[in-house]
Amino acid sequence: MSQKPEFHDRMLSLGLARVAEQAAIASAALIGNGDEKAADQAAVNAMREQLNLLDIAGVVVIGEGERDEAPMLYIGEEVGTGEGPGVDIALDPLEGTTLTAKDMPNALTVIAMGPRGSMLHAPDTYMDKLAIGPGYPENVVSLDMSPAERVAALAKAKNCEMSDITVCILERPRHEDMIAEVRGTGASIRLITDGDVAGVMHCAEAEETGIDMYMGRGGAPEGVLAAAALKCMGGQMWGRLHFRNDDERARAAKTGITDLDRVYSRDEMVTQDVIFAATGVTGGSLLPRIKRTPGWIETETLLMRSKSGSVRRMTYRAPVDQTS
Repeated sequence: MSQKPEFHDRMLSLGLARVAEQAAIASAALIGNGDEKAADQAAVNAMREQLNLLDIAGVVVIGEGERDEAPMLYIGEEVGTGEGPGVDIALDPLEGTTLTAKDMPNALTVIAMGPRGSMLHAPDTYMDKLAIGPGYPENVVSLDMSPAERVAALAKAKNCEMSDITVCILERPRHEDMIAEVRGTGASIRLITDGDVAGVMHCAEAEETGIDMYMGRGGAPEGVLAAAALKCMGGQMWGRLHFRNDDERARAAKTGITDLDRVYSRDEMVTQDVIFAATGVTGGSLLPRIKRTPGWIETETLLMRSKSGSVRRMTYRAPVDQTS
């Protein structure tokens, strides 16, 4: 039996960028039209089509849900030609479907790829997340700290006042106490309505985005995607799965998770070098929006490799009828 080729991130990176790019282009016509499902489905279809052109033996480990819940790009789906290296794929064909439907900032198409077995097979449950950017001592903040303690510890490490810290939090009723406690320290809060992969990524570019820390509870699959991004960009992240019922605990058992209280660091969620690509859809602090002019379409994609630490920003401009 022949052995699968090795994972060469450099050779696959441009192909991965194209996957993110085409998913964004597919959703472009649906920006602001109010139909979340249609925008998501358009991105899913384009991403799946492009993945199946790559010479990989890919398995979706972070996808659109369980097989019986998602017609395409479900967890466990095999993608690619089957001729190349075995790879794990984490993806969100349209991170921010509501943002896209309402034409609000920070909708992205997001995908990460690494060698087989490199990413945590996170069940479709919640995850408590905490992230900061690069340049700080290891474990300067932790999930076991209260929100106020995290702000105080980060301010001390940054050698600034707590009022100089900005925290990004997903605006949800479940975070009301956290928001009140953080504001009680004097810190500022950047509330986001959706898109917590982008929220975590903002920490890695604090000088550009003004965000020092991300905290709060969101989807576990998005947590793994965010960890892949930070592995490329630099920064620290921790995640702990949160289960609301026995069904969600059963989902964890199905993916092989037995320690339900474990705190995963960034490098435990993503254990090997990965490549990561994101294309802006509606635009925001990280990436500009898709530009549509008569007969033309233009996108910008962020392409990163954790092995080399390289970050590329790629502009793609093409006639509308030549974008496939």
